[in-house]
Amino acid sequence: MTKKTASKKATAKKSKPSKPVKKTAKTTTKTSAKKVKAQKKSEPASAKKKKTASKKASQLSPRDKIIQKIKQDLINQKESLLKEAEETISSLTSELNFPDMGDQASAEADRNFMLRLRDRERMLLKKIDETIERIENGPYGICEECDNEIGIKRLEARPVTSLCIECKTQQEEKERISDGG
Repeated sequence: MTKKTASKKATAKKSKPSKPVKKTAKTTTKTSAKKVKAQKKSEPASAKKKKTASKKASQLSPRDKIIQKIKQDLINQKESLLKEAEETISSLTSELNFPDMGDQASAEADRNFMLRLRDRERMLLKKIDETIERIENGPYGICEECDNEIGIKRLEARPVTSLCIECKTQQEEKERISDGG
């Protein structure tokens, strides 16, 4: 044996510990599991919600995805209607006093028209709230009369509807007959 090989063997023997320490899959898994738990604890709640929402979104059927989009559109419409109502209330004057009777009558007619529009929007807001409630908890997209699914195109066109097109047509025909038309 040469001096170089003898010194290499001696160095190799010195560097090896007397009892070999094996890194098993268990120890590696435990440490990585601890790291993952620590990361999950340090994640903000919004990140956790996003992960949960993305899991739910990936599990939704195409119809359910469209319904969730409809729900978001309804929420946006509700916010818009509420903003318009606030603007209307702040812009209405309590008393209309004009020197000319024609101007005063015109202003009153405009004011009454605006109030009627806001009243219709109030009723629409009520329907929007009921529809959002049905999307979250109840049978949204199911006809109240015949218990059949309402077509997705109808739901997109009229999200607050509770009747399928056939039942709505029948209802309108009954109303037309009862009104004498």
